[in-house]
Amino acid sequence: MQDLTLAFADHLRRDRRRSVHTIRAYQATAERLMGFLEGHWGGPVLPEGLKLVSSADLRAFLAQRRGEGLGNASAARELSAVRGFLAFAGGATPRLKGPRVKKGVPRPVSPDEAVSLAEDVAEDAAEPWIGARDLAVLLLLYGAGLRISEATGLTGAVLPLGETLSVTGKRDKTRIVPLLPQVRDAIMAYVEICPWPISRDAALFRGAKGGPLAPAIIRRAVQAARTRLGLPERTTPHALRHSFATHLLGRGADLRALQELLGHASLSSTQIYTAVDAAHLLDVYRNAHPRAQ
Repeated sequence: MQDLTLAFADHLRRDRRRSVHTIRAYQATAERLMGFLEGHWGGPVLPEGLKLVSSADLRAFLAQRRGEGLGNASAARELSAVRGFLAFAGGATPRLKGPRVKKGVPRPVSPDEAVSLAEDVAEDAAEPWIGARDLAVLLLLYGAGLRISEATGLTGAVLPLGETLSVTGKRDKTRIVPLLPQVRDAIMAYVEICPWPISRDAALFRGAKGGPLAPAIIRRAVQAARTRLGLPERTTPHALRHSFATHLLGRGADLRALQELLGHASLSSTQIYTAVDAAHLLDVYRNAHPRAQ
């Protein structure tokens, strides 16, 4: 069992170029599944036995995980990891719908949801370099507050990357945004394995045939990922930019600084995030304060 899960982790690292976080999480899921099946079936599980895994087995596994406190998005990601492991091991891949999330009041995507979404999109890509590309684009939206058109409009002139990034937004207005190490690493991981040469005047992010990446490709990938993860319809690429702004505001960023980071022409465009943050705080208050009801 341990040899198989270690081989799975090595496959994710070597062939799929997944992040350390994803490898650790997916290997842990594979180990949990194997341990569960041993108890569920009443004996050791050999690799060839994975061909017998049924939808009922997976439902029982997820039910146990949900009983341990797993939320909908995490349960959907657990199911995605299970499918990846079974496919790698040559086992059965029974069809099973992931958990659904009830629609509610629009609110920012949480940091965990943002990262889970980006990594799930990357993991579902047809090729490793496409997965690395999608991860880099989505981390730019959440980690640097870029519009999707701004991310896909970047050229090779931004290389080599430093601690900041020059972005041209609406009305050809240029701004400077900080580049987090995680975002920089994701971009460079993509650049290293991109099959197309990246010159200064060519698009940084390429489509499957080598042309500039179309924003619609990322939107479709995000739509599919949020369905797999059970995330609400509000979870769009632009929602990642909104979350970047809301989370910065919640951590003490002032509106003027936020205006510059987002590339808003007027302060009034930025003030919307004050209302979003206040609504979130009010929701927390109503659910947590003993006298709020």
